[in-house]
Amino acid sequence: MAEFLASIFGTEKDRVNCPFYFKTGACTHGDRCSRQHNRPTYSQTVLINHMYQSPVNLTLTPEMQRFGGISEEMLQQHFDDFFEDVYLEMDEKYGAVEEMNICENLGDHLVGNIYVMFKKEEDAAKCVEDLNNRWYNGRPIYAELSPVTDFREACCRQHETSECTRGGYCNFLHVKAASRETRHRLGVDTFGKGRHISAGSRRRSSHKAGGGHSPRRRRRD
Repeated sequence: MAEFLASIFGTEKDRVNCPFYFKTGACTHGDRCSRQHNRPTYSQTVLINHMYQSPVNLTLTPEMQRFGGISEEMLQQHFDDFFEDVYLEMDEKYGAVEEMNICENLGDHLVGNIYVMFKKEEDAAKCVEDLNNRWYNGRPIYAELSPVTDFREACCRQHETSECTRGGYCNFLHVKAASRETRHRLGVDTFGKGRHISAGSRRRSSHKAGGGHSPRRRRRD
C-alpha cells in the first residue's frame, strides 16, 4: 500500500494531495481546494507571487491609446529590464540562481508569478525571509518556498511549441522569455521558453555569469 501511495503522489489519481499545487506551486482553487497543499519547509525554489506587472494587463492611458497602444518592442524591453533587475538582485544578494521563470499567464493564481530556483536550499530560505520584509515598485513582496523542482512538469509543453489552446488561462506555467541579447549578457542563455521540452536532464550547474556585466539601478523601496 505504501508503495502504491508513493507512486500516485501528486498525480490525478491522488485524491488527497493537489496535483496542480505539487507540479506548479499554485492552484486555481487556492485555500478552497478540496485536496491538500503540502507546503515545503525547505526547497531550492522560491515563488514570488504576482510580482511582474505586464503593461498588457494595465489600463492604457489616453496618450498611449492615441499612439496605438504598446508595441511588441516596448513590451519586450519592459520585460527585459524587469528580468535583469530581478535576476541580478537574486543572484548577487542571495546566492547562485539555477533557473528563473516568469509567468505570462492571466489566471489569478499564476499571473505575474516568478519562480527562482537557487543552487542551495539555504539561499532560498534566506531569500524568502528577506523578501517578505521588502517592497518593489511601491508594492509589498510576497514570497514562499515552492514544491516545484522540475519545471518540465510545471510548464505547459503546448505553450512552448505555440500550440496551447487555453491561452493565458492555462493552469500550467506559460514562461515568458527574456530576449536572447539580455540572457546572453547575464550569462543565462538557457533560461526561457522552449528549454523545458528539450531532451536530457535539467542542468544542475550554476548560471552565474563570470563577470563582465555591471549591476543596473534597481527600483526598490
